[in-house]
Amino acid sequence: MSALAIRRLQLTYFRNYESLALTLPAVNDAFAVVLTGDNGAGKTNLLEAVSMLVPGRGLRGAKIVDMPHLNRPADHDWGVASQAEGRVGPIRLGTGQDAGTAADPKASRRHVRVDGETASAQTALAEHLHMAWLTPAMDGLFRDGASDRRRFMDRLVFAFDPSHAGRVTRYEKLLRERAKLLKDASETGQAPDPHWLDSIAAGLTEPAVAIAAGRLALVERLHRVAATDLEPFPAADLALDGQPEGWLAEGAPSGVVEDRLRAALAAGRSQDAQAGGASIGPHRTDLIAPHRGKQMPAHLCSTGEQKALLIAITLAHGRLATAETGQAPILLLDEVAAHLDEARRHALFERLAAHQAQVWMTGTDTNIFNGLGDAATRITITGGRAQKDA
Repeated sequence: MSALAIRRLQLTYFRNYESLALTLPAVNDAFAVVLTGDNGAGKTNLLEAVSMLVPGRGLRGAKIVDMPHLNRPADHDWGVASQAEGRVGPIRLGTGQDAGTAADPKASRRHVRVDGETASAQTALAEHLHMAWLTPAMDGLFRDGASDRRRFMDRLVFAFDPSHAGRVTRYEKLLRERAKLLKDASETGQAPDPHWLDSIAAGLTEPAVAIAAGRLALVERLHRVAATDLEPFPAADLALDGQPEGWLAEGAPSGVVEDRLRAALAAGRSQDAQAGGASIGPHRTDLIAPHRGKQMPAHLCSTGEQKALLIAITLAHGRLATAETGQAPILLLDEVAAHLDEARRHALFERLAAHQAQVWMTGTDTNIFNGLGDAATRITITGGRAQKDA
């Protein structure tokens, strides 16, 4: 299998890029793509564009209506197109915004094309590429709410099971339907239709348990790598906190866990109608990642140690993916190297060189990437323009 990589990238009216075309070497020739430039030049925008070539809302979690170039023509929307080395070989992938109606511009949605053919859903992208990323906004991952940790965890699962993306989408859709039914009934003072609720519960428990099983299986395997010697990055003791993962970890069969979840959802209807959402399910699960050496919960570690833990988990995930699938994920590392001391920066570059997939990195100081030598394609970003360095 070839190493996953973007070989050609084209942007049209994306963020501050009116247009852009980049041609990049194979990973064996230069594994790293280094973007340097002043703050606000568009480095993170370019990483975000790359991240749109996998399912989800990209590394910023932004809405598609917030991505177009501000001065684009009225009849043009943003687009990202690529030629890539994918899971099964060379592939053309593209995505962009389908314009909404003039009466409702927020009705826009995202379209996806694979080898020139329109895909029915963005989950088709997961069949060809998988990525992991670290951004400055993730520095608070262990301090903030669990939803960001779940999204982080789910992206890690995609590398091993592309269909996980579709299950998450299906589960969240059914969960919203259930919440709306309960809310509407609560507001009108009428009892919700129990048969409709039973039908929704029956539909969402299967993907719920599959999501939980996928997360649990990954975390158990990833823990064995993340808890090993990754010096100078800290070892992490990974675990999940929540149901139905807890029932599965106790050895309950999937069918039994589905029955338990349906019963819990039925019993919690009244509470859920008042509080909104659902009080149990994989959407409530949290990722726990204590610092092994300090025997300390991640959220109590220093900011620097939390960043080092995230790097360690990301590196461990790449190592596990390579061992099990033969292909590591493309990495998007936004302003990561600048905040590491010299020893950790040197160690990071060494480990990335062995990662066996393309790695994109950004920074304002070109000198911090000197240790990469000829293994990097260096690109200067200036005001939405990209220029390869000689």
